[in-house]
Amino acid sequence: MAGADPAAGVASKLDFDGPRILVPVAEAIALVAAILRASGFPADIAQEVAGHLADADLCGVESHGTIRVLQYAEQAASGYLRADAVARLVPAAERGWPWVDGGGGIGIPAMRLAVDDATDQALRDGIAVRALREAGHTGRIGAFAERAAERGALAIVIGGGGRKNWRQAAPHGGRKALLPTNPYSLGIPGGDRGPAVIDFATSMIAGGWLHSARAAGALVPAGAIIDSEGRPSRDPAAYFAGGAILPKGGPMGYGMAVMAELVCEAMLGPATTECNWLVLALDTSRFGAPARMREMAEEMLAELRDCPPAPGFARVEVPGERERALRAANLPRGISLPERTLASIRALAARLGA
Repeated sequence: MAGADPAAGVASKLDFDGPRILVPVAEAIALVAAILRASGFPADIAQEVAGHLADADLCGVESHGTIRVLQYAEQAASGYLRADAVARLVPAAERGWPWVDGGGGIGIPAMRLAVDDATDQALRDGIAVRALREAGHTGRIGAFAERAAERGALAIVIGGGGRKNWRQAAPHGGRKALLPTNPYSLGIPGGDRGPAVIDFATSMIAGGWLHSARAAGALVPAGAIIDSEGRPSRDPAAYFAGGAILPKGGPMGYGMAVMAELVCEAMLGPATTECNWLVLALDTSRFGAPARMREMAEEMLAELRDCPPAPGFARVEVPGERERALRAANLPRGISLPERTLASIRALAARLGA
């Protein structure tokens, strides 16, 4: 059964020192899957989504973890998501690429299909591109880029095009939320410790962290959001009352967000359910033997790990390795959830009779 646990082992962007509850992984997956089934999702999709969310928590990405079941259940109840939708691969039109139609359903199985199918073709033909449309929230994108990289592909995943429905981030120099958080993820085979993976929003924090902070009663990092008057704030309530998230790195994050909008809306067409996605996969072995790449990657990454840490840091980390290390450490002990967040999830389960 779940038991009280301190925040040790939790990697979080939230300023939160309240009580946490340690939940065994199997129990968390079963709870989330039961809520999704009670919300109308097919059993196989409910199980896949629950496993993905639990894995995000294990990897320290609390914003995309089990808390998301609250959002998915609400969206299914409102009709925003089609709970019974099943993603399908649409054959290529003349001069086009195949694409994945999410059917207006939850995006996690749809993204897995898009990435797997692109990787299959890339390993066969050298390169492949897939668009993903008509899909809801796609979970932790880094998990999918890592999945492709483990098979020997360079994966690039770009999301955007949802600005009309998801006005979350202010443009650089502005105070009004006009853009989504437009995430990017890249995964590539790495050295001895597995692929190198980056997964980031173009805003200072992903929108999920704000929902996590509100649910837990926590503060967000300084410099992440502004209130409706453009003043800095750390209270998630300021964002939900008409505030905005700031672009990551000022003009850099703003520019990347604009490019994602152009790629995923101007090029791919209007986004409907959430946003559109572009998935690119490239067979890295076309440039040299995998063993040579791994050796060279490990030499480079080892040098970075051996860099003397700056004050306030324990060590220098390599993108992607931190999440895998956290997963390995947390898997036997479970998922540490803020008490209020877990209470909300359990209350939802009770209301649904899950």
